[in-house]
Order: sequence, then C-alpha cells, then structure tokens
Amino acid sequence: MRTINPWINFNGNAEEAFNFYKSVFGGDFTKIVRFKDLASDEFPIPENEANKIMTIVLPIGKHNVLIANDVPEFMGRVSESENRSKISISAESREEAEQIFNGLSAGGTIEGPIDESPWGTYAGMFRDKYGIEWIVEFDPSYHA
Repeated sequence: MRTINPWINFNGNAEEAFNFYKSVFGGDFTKIVRFKDLASDEFPIPENEANKIMTIVLPIGKHNVLIANDVPEFMGRVSESENRSKISISAESREEAEQIFNGLSAGGTIEGPIDESPWGTYAGMFRDKYGIEWIVEFDPSYHA
C-alpha cells in the first residue's frame, strides 16, 4: 500500500476548514469541485447547496492527500463530536511536530499536550476547531 488518504465530512464549512489546514501544511489545492459544478436537469442542486464543496483535495507531504466534502443537508448532519477516528501525522522532526501541533490545535481542544511519550516518541493529541481529532508524533528512532 502506497498511501492512506483521510476523507473528512463537514456540515457546510469544508472550504473554511481546508483554508485553515492549508495555512498550516502549505501547498495548494489540487481539486475543488462544488455541488453547482455537477448541477443538471437530471441532478438539480438547491441554491443553498450550490457553493458547498463536493470534493476538495490538499496534498500533504510527498504521497498523501487530505480530502473533504460538505454533506448535503438532505443527508443529515455530520456528528462533530464523534470519537471513532483520528488523523495521525508523522512528523520528520520535533520542530515540524510542534509547528503542525500548534498550528492545527489553535482554537481547538488539546487532549494530550505535545511532549515526550511513555513509548519514546514526541507526541500530542487534540481536537481542532472543526471537531476533527488529530495525533501529531515525531519518532526519533525512524530518523536516527
């Protein structure tokens, strides 16, 4: 397996969240498709859904992408307090881990401050201001 690319559902604020993620990770979106781009007589899109995101893609690192969409209102709301999954980021240095942790956790809730872990890594865990849970970790044994 070459990559695993997380896909996140949002309640109408995918573009806002991804602009925030872009400010932390850098790079440029490789795809932005809005629901209005798919509209046709066979697939009508309500006006209040037209500018919402069908797909947005942000490359992260050399081989990975973060993907998201807004869930149309007729499908119901996404539970922003679910805790079944986390996005894990493996940093290449302590400095990069701190930069990503501090950037993404701004405005969110820190669940585990970034620090030395009992298993020998430098790691931290938080829920960002959009309700997404992240783990950021630097493992010096991989970079010795």
